[in-house]
This record gives sequence, C-alpha cells and structure tokens, in this order.
Amino acid sequence: MQTLEVISVNIWQILISLANLVILTLILKKFLYAPVRKMLDARRSTIDAQYADADRAKNDALAAKESYESKLSTAKDEADAIRAEAVADAGRRSDKLLAEAKDKADAIVRRAEEEAELERRKAADDVKREIADVSTALTEKLIGRELGDKDHRELIDSFIDSIDSAEDIGESK
Repeated sequence: MQTLEVISVNIWQILISLANLVILTLILKKFLYAPVRKMLDARRSTIDAQYADADRAKNDALAAKESYESKLSTAKDEADAIRAEAVADAGRRSDKLLAEAKDKADAIVRRAEEEAELERRKAADDVKREIADVSTALTEKLIGRELGDKDHRELIDSFIDSIDSAEDIGESK
C-alpha cells in the first residue's frame, strides 16, 4: 500500500503550487511586463512621431517641388519672351540696316548718274567747241577770207543750233 501514497493527490500541495504560480505571475507582471509594456509604448510613440515627421517632410518636398516647377515654368516663359524680343529686335535692326544700305546705294547711283550727266554735257560742250573750231577753219579756207567776230558768232550759233536740233531728234527716237 505504499504505492498508493505516491499516486495520491495532495490538496495542500496543489494550493501551494497555485499560490506560487499566482505570486510569480504578479511579480513578473509588476517587474517585467509593465516595464516592457512602457518601453514598447514609448517605442511605438517614437515610431509614430518619425512617421509623422516623414509625412511632413514628404508634404514639404512636394510643395517645394510644385514651387520649383512653377518657378521653372515661369523662368521658361520669361526665357521664351526674352528670346522672342531678341529675335524681333534683330529683325528690326536687320530691316534698318537694309534700308540704310539701300538709301546709300540709291545715293551712290544718283551721284553716279549726275556725274555721268555732267561728263556727257562736258563732252557735248567739248564736241561743240571742236566742231566750232573745225567749222571756222573750214569756212575760212572756203571763203578765203577771215570772218569778223560778228560773222564768226553767227556761223557758230547757227551750226550749234543745227547740232542741238539734230540731237533733240536723235534723243526723241
């Protein structure tokens, strides 16, 4: 019968074991579970703060990006306006230079035409003088006498008038 005592249930021992378990649980809860729980809560709040900071930083970055893009767009528009103004200014300068060059060319052509007309008149006067000298010499030889100033002038004037009328007829053709 000794063997029955080994298998028997002792209530006092069960109660003591249960009391030990409750005490150990209370001690672990007070000294281990509560501090670990506080540490986990603190870590969670730190992580939440970091997430909030990250969200704020992301929002700030997006706002800065939008601001940058608007400034970039504005700068591009300003650059386009400046470039268009420079092209227009270059066009105006080009037109002005072309007009000045045309005016100078026209002045040179006018001056050349005037000089040509002057040279033509000089040549015509020289030809008239030569013709007058030749006609005087021929007339003197033909007539055999020397003409007086009055006769000489009348002959030259009539000859020049006939040359002028011949030139006028040649120019009108």
